[in-house]
This record gives sequence, structure tokens and C-alpha cells, in this order.
Amino acid sequence: MDELLVIGGGMAGLSAALVAQRAGLKVTLLEQAEVFSEVGAGIQLGPNAVRVLHDWGLEAELRAVAAFPEALLVRDARSGGLLGRLTLGAVMRQRYGQPYATIHRADLHQILLRQLQDSGQVDCRLQQRVQGFEQDDAGVRLQTEEGTRYQADALLGCDGLWSRVRAQLLADGKPVFGGDLAYRGLVRMADLPPDLRRNEVTAWLAPGLHAVHYPVCAGEWMNVIVVVEGEIPPDPESWDHAAQASQLRAALGAVHGDFDRLLQAVAQWRLWPLNARLPMRGPHEHAQGRVALLGDAAHPTRPYLAQGAAMALEDAWTLGRLLEQPRWRAAGQLDWPGLLQALARTRWRRNGWIQQRSRRNGLIFHARGPLRWGRDLAMGLLGERLIDLPELYRGPPQPL
Repeated sequence: MDELLVIGGGMAGLSAALVAQRAGLKVTLLEQAEVFSEVGAGIQLGPNAVRVLHDWGLEAELRAVAAFPEALLVRDARSGGLLGRLTLGAVMRQRYGQPYATIHRADLHQILLRQLQDSGQVDCRLQQRVQGFEQDDAGVRLQTEEGTRYQADALLGCDGLWSRVRAQLLADGKPVFGGDLAYRGLVRMADLPPDLRRNEVTAWLAPGLHAVHYPVCAGEWMNVIVVVEGEIPPDPESWDHAAQASQLRAALGAVHGDFDRLLQAVAQWRLWPLNARLPMRGPHEHAQGRVALLGDAAHPTRPYLAQGAAMALEDAWTLGRLLEQPRWRAAGQLDWPGLLQALARTRWRRNGWIQQRSRRNGLIFHARGPLRWGRDLAMGLLGERLIDLPELYRGPPQPL
């Protein structure tokens, strides 16, 4: 039986372990934290990501905890004027075969973790911090900082933005702060004024900033993220709520009343400096030999297209499809270098495109002067055609 090491217990790692386990592999998953958990708040799942979860038989689990917004609205953060609108709900399902969902990150994480735990076939180990690894024609050997040694036929680095697997495999330096700060908060829908309890995704745009809010937790909570330009505070983790709220208000300035009332309802903010890497430049950044990178370890994505988690799910889905193909198996053994190269060839251009598109969206969202006027005019003239993304939502693409 082929053995696979998966490093990281986030979205990418759990998803990869799930498809590998279902393909009959012996999977060991190593997570450096003391418990399996997911921080953050909400994430958006376009039809491409929902398609993956449905394909894995998780439709009922998704429906129990997600919200399914009826529309995506783009508004001016100062005047409140409507700049653009994309109909979601039944129209999105009819167009792409799957709905547009919004979900709390921890809920999606729990869905995936529960699948692994219920199977009883994945060896999940906590407090395992990677020290280093080596590979050759016989397999991969890894050692943790605690001195534990592991051996497998292949290794998947799913250990996020600050990936230790990537640091050794690519040796391309650390992620770089991109100049934006993300403030994230949650508020109970019942605590909002009735006219703000909308089953919609709303994006607010202003020079140098933008915000997005949408329902999560089956519609019982509203997730709010505000992204502003700024410098990293000396110790963002130690910033208390009062300091964060004060700095956020100073960065926002005057905003429309609807937006302002929503912000006032948020009891606690968490701050994330947004670090990133350049878009992927080739398949070598996804896989080399028996080692591959998935999710943020391979292609950390700015949040301006809401596709970071979706691309991690798509990576794992592609791995699962490749594992189903008999062409990668000879004499009872998987051709891991060949299979992982097929994964890399299938995924790198799409992931790089998403990274590039996300960066571009950030410039457009925060636009000033003529670029801002052109953006608003284009939204008014082109309507949904400018906001809809068929090339994205019809994915993921089949393996090459």
C-alpha cells in the first residue's frame, strides 16, 4: 500500500488527506498545533468550490452550516450608491450547476476533519513541527523538531503561507507584506438592525480601502472584513480591541450610514497583516519529484477574489482525480513523480491566474482618481458581465 505524508491540518491538508484516504492510500497527517482548529471568520465558496464539496458527497453537511446569498452588491462606501450587482441564488445554480455559498471557516474545517476522523483510516498527529526532509528514488524521509522520523512514498506540503516544506523545496524566501491590513469581525444577525439582516454579499469600495460582509453559520451570523492600506503594527497579536477599532475608524473616515451601523455592531475585531507571494511562474513551484505543495504553501492568494480556500479544495480535488487514473500505477506502485507533475501542470496556471486576478482586484477596489471613475463607469455600463467569472465558476478543470 502506498504511503503518503501530509504536512498541515488546514483546508488543504485535510482535503488532500481525505481524497488520498478514499483512494486507498495509507495517510499520515502531521500538524504542528496542539489541537486541530481553524482561526479566521467567513469565506466565500463560488460554484467551483461547492462543486468540489458536492463531488465528495458533502452536500448535506454544507447545507447544514452554510448560507446561500441571493445577490452580490457593490456599493460606494461614502455615498452608499449601488455600483454593481450580480444575481446569485437560483440564477447562479442554473448558470453553473451549483450555488454560491458563504460559510464560517471553522465550519468547513470541521466538515473535513469529521470525515477523516469518522473514517478512522488517517493517522492524524498533533504537535509535529517539521525540521527537514529528503527524497530519492526510494521515497521521502522526514524528521520533526521533536526527533520523530517518518518515511513515505510521497510528501504533500500543505502547511500554509509560512510553509517549512516550501522553504526547503524552493528556498525562495519568505512572504512579503503587501501593504494592506485586514480587520475581521463577526456579529449575530439578531443583533443587527432589521434592515441590515440581508442574505447578500455586500462589497463597499472607497479610495484606499474596501469591505465585504455576508451571512455565515446558516445565516445566524454576519461576517465582516475591512481591508485598509497601512503599516504593520509592532505586535499585531497584542493589539487590544480598543486600539484596533480606533485605528480602523481613523483609516476609514466618514462612511455611509448602513456601513457605519454595521461596523458599530461588531464587538471584537481581529487584525491580519496581508502577506503574499508573486503569482506562480511554473509547475516547479507546485511539485518536484515526490514532494508537492498545495493550498497557501504553493499559491498564497490575496483575499480580493475570495478564492484562497477554493483553490486549496481544487488542488485536492485534482489530486483525487489523478489517484483514480490507472495510468499512474505500475506493478502495484504509484508513479508519484509523474502523478505530482500532472497535478502541477494542471493547477499552476489556474492558481497563478487567481493570484494575479486577486492582486488586480485589490488595485481596482482601492482605486483613486481616473481609475476609480473608470471602474464605476464600467460597472454601470457592463453590469453583471463585469462581475461574473465563468472561467472561474465552471471549474475546476479536469487533470491534464
